[in-house]
Amino acid sequence: MADAFTAESGPVPARAGSITLVRHGEPAISRKVRFNAESYGRWWLDRYEPGSLRAGQTPPPALIDAAAKAGTLIASTRIRSIESATLLAGGRAFAQDPLFIEAPLPAPPWPSWIRLSPKAWGFWSRFWWWFLDYHGGQESRGQAELRADQAAAVLEGFADSGQDVMLVAHGFFNVMIGRALKKRQWRKVSDGGFRYWKAKRYER
Repeated sequence: MADAFTAESGPVPARAGSITLVRHGEPAISRKVRFNAESYGRWWLDRYEPGSLRAGQTPPPALIDAAAKAGTLIASTRIRSIESATLLAGGRAFAQDPLFIEAPLPAPPWPSWIRLSPKAWGFWSRFWWWFLDYHGGQESRGQAELRADQAAAVLEGFADSGQDVMLVAHGFFNVMIGRALKKRQWRKVSDGGFRYWKAKRYER
């Protein structure tokens, strides 16, 4: 859907629009399990990544209102992102692109006798990926940072045309996009936190 990311040419707007980064809703998957590293890696790739949202969720009213006012609404190609954007979109069309999928979370190569919860594995996997550059053959931190800058450039292109932009994507990669936006002189003016359905808003 590359053509969805081509902002229309025209007069330069008086002001840039805002950029809002939203974390998707709660996934429909149990975390009351314990794994070794190899099993966690399979669980994340085979069950968490392609998983849907937990049924019966309603996005916060303020977020629905912000989505209605956004000139551009974008989701990643992960189901939980698409379903979240659908709940926010109110029947309107929105773009989808793999550029915005989550950064990988490969488990560190620890002995099989170490068994942890998904939350604990998520913490240590992200630590090793971010600080020790362990990627297990998946996307590296450096590669993900380049992708985050590309994502920021896409969002900036729409915002610079004068329209507000909302991205409904993933927790950590949204953080990386936010870092890239700051390097591009965007200011974070609102921070709802890191939980599901929470948003961060940037302005120039």
